[in-house]
Amino acid sequence: MGLLQCLVAAFLLLLFTGLGTGQRVVTVQKGPLYRVRGSHVTLWCKVSGYQGPAEQNFQWSIYLPSAPEREVQIVSTVDPSFPYAIYTQRVRSRGIYVERVQGDAVLLHITELQDRDAGEYECHTPNTDERYFGSYSAKTNLSVIADTLSASMARQVLTRAEEDPVELTCEVSKSTVQHTHLSVGWYHLQGTGESHAEEVLTLSKDFVLRPGPSYMQRFLAGVVQLNKVGNTTYKLSIRGVEPSDQGQLYCEAAEWIQDPDEMWKDISRKQTGRTSLAVMSPDRHLSVDITAAESSLSEGDTLQLNCMVGAQKSSRHFQVLWLLNSVEVARVDPHGVLIWEEEYEERAKLGQLRAFKQSNTVYVLTIYEVGLKDSVSRMRLSVSTSTPRVMVGDALILFCEVQGAISPVSVQWWHLPPQHPGPRVLVATMEQDGTMSLGSTYQDSRTWGSLRLEKLSAGTFTLVIPNTLDEGDGGQYWCEATEWSRSQSRTEEGETAVTVSSMGLGLHAMLRSRIATVRYGQSFELVCQVNANYTLEEVPVSVGWLFQPSPPAGHYQKLVQVLPSGTMAWGEAQPQFQGKAQLTKAATSFRLYIHRAVAAHEGTYQCEGGGWKRHGLAPRGQPAATARSNAVGIKVVLPESNLQVSTKESSVEIAGGADTAIECRIVFAQNNSQFAVTWYLLPPSPADATPLRIVRANYSNILEYGAEFSSPAQKSRFLSQRLSSNVFWLRILSANPRDQGRYYCVVEEWLWLVDGWYNLGERASGRTTLEFKLPESTVLSRICSSPPLLNFILYLPLVLILLLALAVFCWYFKFGKSKKGNIAGDELMELQGAGGVKKT
Repeated sequence: MGLLQCLVAAFLLLLFTGLGTGQRVVTVQKGPLYRVRGSHVTLWCKVSGYQGPAEQNFQWSIYLPSAPEREVQIVSTVDPSFPYAIYTQRVRSRGIYVERVQGDAVLLHITELQDRDAGEYECHTPNTDERYFGSYSAKTNLSVIADTLSASMARQVLTRAEEDPVELTCEVSKSTVQHTHLSVGWYHLQGTGESHAEEVLTLSKDFVLRPGPSYMQRFLAGVVQLNKVGNTTYKLSIRGVEPSDQGQLYCEAAEWIQDPDEMWKDISRKQTGRTSLAVMSPDRHLSVDITAAESSLSEGDTLQLNCMVGAQKSSRHFQVLWLLNSVEVARVDPHGVLIWEEEYEERAKLGQLRAFKQSNTVYVLTIYEVGLKDSVSRMRLSVSTSTPRVMVGDALILFCEVQGAISPVSVQWWHLPPQHPGPRVLVATMEQDGTMSLGSTYQDSRTWGSLRLEKLSAGTFTLVIPNTLDEGDGGQYWCEATEWSRSQSRTEEGETAVTVSSMGLGLHAMLRSRIATVRYGQSFELVCQVNANYTLEEVPVSVGWLFQPSPPAGHYQKLVQVLPSGTMAWGEAQPQFQGKAQLTKAATSFRLYIHRAVAAHEGTYQCEGGGWKRHGLAPRGQPAATARSNAVGIKVVLPESNLQVSTKESSVEIAGGADTAIECRIVFAQNNSQFAVTWYLLPPSPADATPLRIVRANYSNILEYGAEFSSPAQKSRFLSQRLSSNVFWLRILSANPRDQGRYYCVVEEWLWLVDGWYNLGERASGRTTLEFKLPESTVLSRICSSPPLLNFILYLPLVLILLLALAVFCWYFKFGKSKKGNIAGDELMELQGAGGVKKT
């Protein structure tokens, strides 16, 4: 079979085998992904275009940030010995495992994410194909962040009559640096042992209200509502409860993040404690009345209370509860059995309390030697603050109002910092006589300032903390008021919450991707979303835009800053942005709009938020605190080059000392482009020799010679010339054998783009081989100068030919000449015999 036939057969074999197989592609979940510490995380991986069995195998590895080049094996679907030692135990205990979704798709599960799990994950599929074709692994990045989500709701036991209203509040907060959304919902459990919770009403991450199926009609009618009434407070309102609402209610908050594949993922969920709700059916034919023999008593007197129950049907039996200030004291069941609460059982045994059923409609409670604790006129307490949200360094002002007290009152203030599991801390105490004392934590006036506890009026007490130190001064504050009478006392308490915010701001700049690509002349926009632990109306905020050109040239440079007053201050280092950048503000979003991008706009951008105190301690003209966003890269793509250069291969043969020219021809280019041409020489040996740069003519035709051609002699022999708009020559004067080799040119296309000349691209030409033709007079000298063995090998055929010619020549003179003489003699004799020759 000939060479051509072999090539055709190989091509057809490759073609038909290629048509029958696909290209293997491994795809992994797109990153970077952000997941919270302690959560259950899944990463998917799938393979397509493969040959072999339908059930493919998968191997997961990680590249840790501390050693990004080193592969650490985690888990495999086929090899139990695959995990490295640090993962063996977690894989064996199913803390890390692979779930096969289908034959060619799996999920990697990490049941409890740890900080050390952050890194670049690689999913690899061992080859089952007849040949390697395609990709066999893919990578994604996973970052581990702190879980900052919190949700709390006060535990309550509520009893409501049917159609009565109920309101529940849930406090939800987060401080995640990344851009996340919250969803908040209420759920209902029918009984204490019930495991399936029914959705009542949820405010989704997209700020859409979604009722559960059982609550849809009541939601549409406006009976069930959910409202956000503060930065962190969400209130569920049921305007009229129904018997089906009885059970347990709790609040659940979820934090959501948008992954690079634009899918939203819940990264944290928190549930609050449960509130028990009992719904009583009203009896419109039942009446209850209570009377007292005396309306005003002194300590030591006897109090008798009569409870009279009326109903249309006298055959009914009742259960009667006696309550003091909404707290149960005793009950008489329908059979007349008396049950005392534990707190009052001892007094009943001592004869100080008595309760009995006088008749089916009259029930009696008698208290002998009444005291302050038995007062029916309840002391009421309300706690409030005029500073619910303050900045660090500002003052806290708290109020405690006591009403209904008939004896002297003492007051104690207690504090529990936010998200603090420990006991409450005593802040200050005021005794009945007005004497004030401070808790041990608050006695340093240099730290807290002159903390004050004052009695503003008969029942109003105020606590002032002049100087808050940090966020820990926020949280819950309790006021305990104690009414004293002889040896007895009664205490009521109330609480209020305050938030103390530092100047720390959580910021990020949002784009569709972390590295955005824009075309030259195209406009683009950056959005800086300012998040804070307080409303931006409370504290003036400035925003600054920072820029680092590409490639980086040191630190970020100030592009522009917008002060709280609205004044803009441009950075002197970035004049190319003036006239092209526009700044706008809407709510908490700050936007930087760049009009018609140029190459100088390529680089990395950040925004920097600053919080300014109205009466702060920061230096004049400086924010009290700043925070920077993540960096966003912008790449400006120049106009695409359409340059085409002739790639035709050619050869030139010249004699020594002659001049020659190598041609470089542009086939196609834009009309307004300029060109720089660089000439190269590839020496004939060795085969992998590095090209030598001869000379470069830039777009202004300024010449720059390479190191090997920079001597005056070489510069005078190698010249770059432009013959026309698209033809360039390399002239070689007085060529010699050392000039042999392959020559080619590289053409760069340059275009003027508003702010300067830019290289759009470059193309290389085909090679022109320069061969040197030696003069005949130099052949012998070359022979003489060559090594003997090489001469013998090279010129042996020539010597043999010369020897053969010499042999023929000798034969001719020896044999051919004598034969010719004999013939002449014979002819002479014949002529003589005929008499045709005259003797002389």
